[in-house]
Order: sequence, then structure tokens, then C-alpha cells
Amino acid sequence: MSIAHLLEDFTLQAGGGKLHLLDEDALEEQRLAAFEQGYSAGWEDAVQAQEQSRGQVSDGLARSLEDMSFTYHEAVTRMTLSLEPMFQSLVNAVLPETLDRGFAARLAEQLTDMAQEQIGQPMQIFVPEGRATEVEALLPQELSAPTRVIEDPSLEPGQARLQVGTSQREVDCSGLLAAVAGAFDAYVFEAKEAVNHE
Repeated sequence: MSIAHLLEDFTLQAGGGKLHLLDEDALEEQRLAAFEQGYSAGWEDAVQAQEQSRGQVSDGLARSLEDMSFTYHEAVTRMTLSLEPMFQSLVNAVLPETLDRGFAARLAEQLTDMAQEQIGQPMQIFVPEGRATEVEALLPQELSAPTRVIEDPSLEPGQARLQVGTSQREVDCSGLLAAVAGAFDAYVFEAKEAVNHE
């Protein structure tokens, strides 16, 4: 007696029909199709993984550049704030003294420049009170016309007016100093605002 009735019959399909067996060519075609399908799926996965990796690298690079930029700006701001006492000393002590020492020389230079344009014209220099002697001592002796130095009480220290014939110039060292001080103050104010908004 055979035991075939005890073993499962694989020649039948689930629906009860006969199983179709493939010949060698059809089986090879199915294998090639399965290989192609697997290869395509693997290729797509690799491309997708590469794009994700590229995106992560780009995001990481962007974050690093942003961090570097922030760190650079923060360092510049902190350095500016640490220089504030130096700026104050420069504006309050060094520049005023330097401008004061060079005031008379600057007037003589300007007057010589103007005299070359209007040869032989009368020259007048209006200076603040107490500065006439210093300015007269620095005037070049070779000026072609007589030069008068006149003290004007309306002029502030660091200011002067030059007149050669009909031409006039104003020298305002105190205005220059105020402009420099304003620029330093604005720079330090912007740095403090940047620190406050961190």
C-alpha cells in the first residue's frame, strides 16, 4: 500500500487547479526579472540614501557656518566693548591735546595755501582769545602781504577764521573732535545693542 495519500500533493494549486511547472527558459526569464527588480530596488535605495546623506552634510555645514559667523560677530562685539575705555581716553585726552598742539601750525598751513591763490592780498587770522601770540610765532616770514592776527571772543577753542582778500576759510578742530567722539559713541552703542540682543 502506498503512502502517497498521507503526503501533501504540491502539484495542486490553492484553488484546486493543477500547478503549472515552468520549463528551463521560462524559469531563467523569471530569475532575470527578479534580479532586475532587486537590482533596481537596491539602486533606488542607494540613490535615496546618498541624497539623505548629502542633505545631512549640507545641513551640518550650514549650521557650522552659522555658528562660526555668530562666534565671529560675538567676538568682534566683545572686543569692541573691551576697547571702550581706550576710545574714551583717545577722545577725551589724546585727540584734544594733539589738535591743540597742532592748531597754530594748521592755521599757518591754511594761510600759506590761501596766500598762494591770492598773491599780494591782505591777510587776517581770527583766533580765540589767548592764541594770537602762538599763531604769530608760527607764521612764515616770507608771506607776500602783511598778516594780522586778531583775537575774536566769539570763537571757541579750536576754531579760527582765515581771510585772504575776499576768500575765507573756517578751521574747526573742536567740531572735528566732536564728530570723532560721536562716531566712537555710535560704534560702542551699536556693539552694546548687539550684546543685549544675543
